[in-house]
Amino acid sequence: MKKSALINSEISYVISKMGHTDSITICDSGLPIPSEVQRIDLALKKGLPTFLDTLDSVIEELQVEEVILASEIIQVSNDLYKEILKRFENVKITTVCHEEFKNLTKSSKAIVRTGEFTPYANVILKSGVVF
Repeated sequence: MKKSALINSEISYVISKMGHTDSITICDSGLPIPSEVQRIDLALKKGLPTFLDTLDSVIEELQVEEVILASEIIQVSNDLYKEILKRFENVKITTVCHEEFKNLTKSSKAIVRTGEFTPYANVILKSGVVF
């Protein structure tokens, strides 16, 4: 049995295949997911699992070089925005409009859908290197 914190086999497998600058998206329950991108659907019901619980689990295993957010999160869901920033104090944060964010998800290795109902609770994580 896997020893590290992340035990979801699909997410762990995607992370294990990621190289430098590859990306994975974690999203709320409403973000449209392009049909050409692998969907890992964790949503059980409203609020479960949460976006932050999912994010925390993923970043225990993934070396993150850059975080991409929709700029709308700053105004609409500022508390969540601040929580995201706390997790990435020494990581490049990029904001783009929501339409551009949705377009960028097309290049993600996978999109992990949560049960989150907070507007703009979406993040693209770009993989860094550990050396």
